[in-house]
Amino acid sequence: MNQQQLPWWRGAVIYQIYPRSFYDANQDGIGDLPGITQQLPYVAALGVDAIWLSPFFKSPMKDFGYDVSDYCDVDPLFGSLDNFKQLVMTAHDLGLKVMIDLVLSHTSDEHAWFEESRVNRDNPKADWYVWADPKPDGTPPNNWLSIFGGCAWQWESRRQQYYLHNFLVSQPDLNFHNPDVVTHLLDTVKFWLDLGVDGFRLDTVNFYTHDRQLRDNPPLSSGDSKSLGVPGTNPYSMQKHKYDISQPENIGFLEQLRVLLDQYEDITTVGEIGDDDPLALMAQYTSGNDKLHMAYTFDLLNVHRSPAYLASVIENIESAIGDGWACWALSNHDVVRCVSRWGSEESDPCAYGKVLLALLTSLRGSVCLYQGEELGLPEADIPFHKIQDPYGIPFWPEYKGRDGCRTPMPWIANEQNAGFSQAEPWLPVDRRHSALAVNTQESDTNSMLAHYRGYLRWRKQFPALVSGDLTDLASTLQGLRFVRSDANQRVLLVFNLTDSSMTMTLPAGSWQALEGHGFTFEIENGSVTLPPYQAAFATESNG
Repeated sequence: MNQQQLPWWRGAVIYQIYPRSFYDANQDGIGDLPGITQQLPYVAALGVDAIWLSPFFKSPMKDFGYDVSDYCDVDPLFGSLDNFKQLVMTAHDLGLKVMIDLVLSHTSDEHAWFEESRVNRDNPKADWYVWADPKPDGTPPNNWLSIFGGCAWQWESRRQQYYLHNFLVSQPDLNFHNPDVVTHLLDTVKFWLDLGVDGFRLDTVNFYTHDRQLRDNPPLSSGDSKSLGVPGTNPYSMQKHKYDISQPENIGFLEQLRVLLDQYEDITTVGEIGDDDPLALMAQYTSGNDKLHMAYTFDLLNVHRSPAYLASVIENIESAIGDGWACWALSNHDVVRCVSRWGSEESDPCAYGKVLLALLTSLRGSVCLYQGEELGLPEADIPFHKIQDPYGIPFWPEYKGRDGCRTPMPWIANEQNAGFSQAEPWLPVDRRHSALAVNTQESDTNSMLAHYRGYLRWRKQFPALVSGDLTDLASTLQGLRFVRSDANQRVLLVFNLTDSSMTMTLPAGSWQALEGHGFTFEIENGSVTLPPYQAAFATESNG
């Protein structure tokens, strides 16, 4: 299959937009769909292929849209369905695909389905959520924990039962063992497909089904890996999540979902996987061309960043994934921004961020970039009295929640709230972000933004970087290298992730340096020398 025949999503760069914080068109302090539409030309100019919108559905916003009360409507905070249709039309006119975030594992407790389900045990939706009797002493049915802290079970006095919530108490889990639930969820997917979306990011995709027997999770033993993305201060990380998530029946739902998606053209999915063994699950969920198209894990969204660690992640997924496909990210709306998480001790965070982009977009898979990543935004510092995230408040100060990566996008340096809104924004704008605003970086040819635009355009010239195989992986204390290749070309990539010069031996071959990517290096006598925070690119013809 040549580059022209590949599905659009294979090797694509997807730009994640957090609607509350992108751009506020109606000046109420909260970003909205018309604001996104207004700024889509900026996104298209980055050279990305698609946008992913975090939830904008009707919601009481206790978890800022990840608690859905109506899957088929837009929350008035963000606009209307007509606004969404205009957004899709504008994006398509600009050559951008549109992906939306679907939160299928749970709803809000204000969803009509749950309001009916909780009334008694014999209503038509009585079994639509995960209900269980208490133990004889009145305690919860098992030891499962909520990611957001404490027990995963909440008592409902009307039913005299507990309901399961893997997240907030106000986010009850749907019962995927009930075929009526599956049918109705697939109907919501069809609703958005019919409105012209090109794909879905599936939130917590391995949380859909639970163990029917409600068996206790075992404790995490010495040597076991804990779920990535969960802070060590959270007791959730003390269990091995054998029964509450990642059940075999999940595969059956993903297969049903894929049957529906395949009735439409050029649709894709990317699933978020949080698990004790995420890479194996990524391979399982994306293999066989009958489940997910892509999946991503938290392996590159945590604190580990050494070249040896990065090489081990690449090696593990390459050996496991087979015909599946990964989607890689270094930042998103749930984790500390990468420039701070990985680069806080680096002497030149901007240069470090540039080489990280080259590394991320050179891995075999597709890529998600998070809004503001192209500006090199550090994690914002939010004082406790301004914290909005319900996840952050109970674990403060050891864990400060997710607000620091969710602050408003800075558009104009010298305007109020960096041009995001004339009203007081829902989260404050970090002063350091104002200095990195879009208008400032657009006038600086050496800026992070200028580099992103130039580099992403340059990458599109090389099909091997988009969809080729990955071989010849090696790492040192300073960096790593590998080769991407297709039937016509081999492209060598070497990355210096430190602030010292690095020399690395090249794999066998006759390598010719590539130009136009914005990096500096020198190839001589079978080795490559890179100044601090640089990447090297060379090619060898397979013809």
